[in-house]
Amino acid sequence: TKANNVTTGKVYHTVITREREGAYLGKTVQIIPHITDEIKRRMLLLGKTGQFDIIITEVGGTVGDMESQPFLEAIRQLQWEMPEEDLASIHLTLVPYLRAAKELKTKPTQHSVKELQGEGIQPDILVLRTEKHLSQSILHKVASFCNVEEDCVIQSEDLPSIYEVPLNMQAQGLDAAILRKVGLEVGPVPEMKPWRNFVSRYKNASESVRIGLVGKYNL
Repeated sequence: TKANNVTTGKVYHTVITREREGAYLGKTVQIIPHITDEIKRRMLLLGKTGQFDIIITEVGGTVGDMESQPFLEAIRQLQWEMPEEDLASIHLTLVPYLRAAKELKTKPTQHSVKELQGEGIQPDILVLRTEKHLSQSILHKVASFCNVEEDCVIQSEDLPSIYEVPLNMQAQGLDAAILRKVGLEVGPVPEMKPWRNFVSRYKNASESVRIGLVGKYNL
């Protein structure tokens, strides 16, 4: 539904409309608390219906951008307002590969996490985007510098097909790490047979057949 997509414009429009209706009793409308309260309300809205086990909220943009500041502040507030086991913060960051030096650089990740910590948010899990496979020593280094458990540092490397990404992340234990962080029982590893069958057929199919497969499986 439209509740699944929140834009900055929607947030500000709601707050301005409420202000004109007198909901704030003549008080000056400010980023904090009025805008951040509206962001939090929309983040929690679907969860209050009781029809979902987990609500995933993706905040786009880059840490440090002016546009993302109210959203990061809303997340910081939620971390303090909600029970610890009810919220997990996952930070997606880039580990660039310098071809000239043939090196993978973790400094952008370290600076990004430091910037996030400066906003009052400590990531529970890091997902590292990379075009090259990351060694265990690099993962250990990132975990140490970013104050994140080593089994909660997941790499999302370039793969031949986007449909292989969930399988790669499951193999690294991302699903189990999230369940532990939100206090849910970690059961047996799902076999995901239909997905694996689809990926197998997709990899061996022609381009026209691939389009048909994606439509058939509603992916």
